[in-house]
Amino acid sequence: MSGKIIAVYSLKGGVGKTTLAVNLAWAAAALSARRTLLWDLDAQAAASWVLGHDAGGEPAEAAITGEVRPKKLIQETAVERLDLLPADATLRDLDIAFHELDKKKRVAKIAARLARDYDRIVIDCPPGFTHTSEQILRAADLVVVPVIPSALSRRALDVIVRHVSAKKGPKVTLAPVFSMVDRRRSLHRAALEDEPGWPVIPMASAFEAMTERREPLGAYAPPSSPGVVAIAALWQRLERALDKSK
Repeated sequence: MSGKIIAVYSLKGGVGKTTLAVNLAWAAAALSARRTLLWDLDAQAAASWVLGHDAGGEPAEAAITGEVRPKKLIQETAVERLDLLPADATLRDLDIAFHELDKKKRVAKIAARLARDYDRIVIDCPPGFTHTSEQILRAADLVVVPVIPSALSRRALDVIVRHVSAKKGPKVTLAPVFSMVDRRRSLHRAALEDEPGWPVIPMASAFEAMTERREPLGAYAPPSSPGVVAIAALWQRLERALDKSK
């Protein structure tokens, strides 16, 4: 049975997207004992950096264009059962590559092949509406959308919802998540009251340490810490949603 594909996607940068992707991949591997792959498709390669990848080797774009088999680029991480398909700066031209390849399901086909070896694939998507994001939306069973409790971030979510609703064919499941929440702020509290059913990931200094330590939060923070508790609760909800997905 093939594994499930989870994309972490936002129109905007700076909403905790990569932090969320890395920690969800950790949760899949560490909390659910799933064979997990984090596929970094963001040219900034922040997820790859956090999981210990240093630049070098075959270019990441080669796995998309077919010059290199994606499996050849996969690396083990320090987290048991968690592997990484890393990104690098060559992915900044990925939209051009997709246009030249003229294959609208390229990511979906690659992901389907990879899913034969993994229970869960978490994709860290580049921000914005691009050919790349369209490819990922076609591939994913579930799309997690981090939303900062602000009018602008909520507007970005509404744009995604309208875009997905207007698409023909099977509809991808969107899972909005409040990210970088500071309950001391009245605007944040008001947003949470408007959407009481959404999962909440708090603003916490422990998350900021990830880029220095180059580890997921759960690898160094106590299980009882607010960030780890929030990630674990979110992951449980996503697992239930995946059980109901296509």
